[in-house]
Amino acid sequence: MSKINASAIVCVAFAGAAMFASASPALAAKCNPPGGFSAFISEFRKEAVAKGISKNALAALDGLTVDDKVLAADRRQHVFKQSFEQFSGRMISQDRMKKGTFQLLKNASLINRIEDRFGVPGAVVVAIWGLETDFGVNQGKMSVVRSTATLAFDCRRSEKFQGELLDALRIIDRGDLTNAEMRGDWAGEIGQTQFLPSSYMKYAVDFDGNRHADLVRSTADVLASTANYLKGHGWQRGKGWSPGEPNFEVIKTWNKAEVYAKTIAAFAVKLDRASNSRAKAQ
Repeated sequence: MSKINASAIVCVAFAGAAMFASASPALAAKCNPPGGFSAFISEFRKEAVAKGISKNALAALDGLTVDDKVLAADRRQHVFKQSFEQFSGRMISQDRMKKGTFQLLKNASLINRIEDRFGVPGAVVVAIWGLETDFGVNQGKMSVVRSTATLAFDCRRSEKFQGELLDALRIIDRGDLTNAEMRGDWAGEIGQTQFLPSSYMKYAVDFDGNRHADLVRSTADVLASTANYLKGHGWQRGKGWSPGEPNFEVIKTWNKAEVYAKTIAAFAVKLDRASNSRAKAQ
């Protein structure tokens, strides 16, 4: 999520592709064990080996320490109180509108192919792209492996984040990203539309044909994977996405905060109208 507003939205429902998109693998490493973080990682490592994680990927666990900033961010969560008018007025800025419209026109051919395949309009995926990271500019700088390991060690949602940590190692294992390339926000979100590792594994697609789903650098993979996520959550081709329309509930699976879902929908409507007007004028 764009760093200028991360604190506002993360407080409600971790932004980016659905924190609870898939069930966590059955892992049994005990959170906060007597031996501390190193004992937890040692036990987790054994389970990861049993689940087929390679030595190359397991190397990402070497030398890890707890990230206190992650724990602090997790405990700072609070109820989001801004109204839709306040929040959307700030988020759907003239600058974002200009950049979003430019991206729709610049990537028109790509976006048309994505819509043909997944049934999700380009304006919707570009709206998410813009709101999450300002079109890839602010993807986050925290280690995904360290963040998910920290939250897996902590007892609040240990089972969930053990699954996320395992999927982070699987992403390394299959060669999509290296450990060094996996940087994101504090809850382990990755890439230009902030997929958690579990969503990355389930919905990321190789759309540029290089045999790797790269949601950090490949615009084609980013937009196609975002559309695939929405399709996977029930997007209805040709239906509307504003509140009260069939696809609004799908947008809400992206982020549970009602005000954020409404902002995605409103931004997408404005982008769709603006790009259509510019295309006609050319």
